[in-house]
Amino acid sequence: MLYWAILFLIVAIVAGIFGFGGVASASAGIAQVLFTIFLVLFIVAIITHVVRGRR
Repeated sequence: MLYWAILFLIVAIVAGIFGFGGVASASAGIAQVLFTIFLVLFIVAIITHVVRGRR
């Protein structure tokens, strides 16, 4: 999922350089949402690992 977030971020940067504002905005929004989801899942996985490790 982090791969897709980085990919959409790169698409947003390239689109922004070439002046495609709508595409850049949409890609940046998608990248932000995917990164947030990745971050939440990563934190949940760390918490789950810590809790299971204490048993």
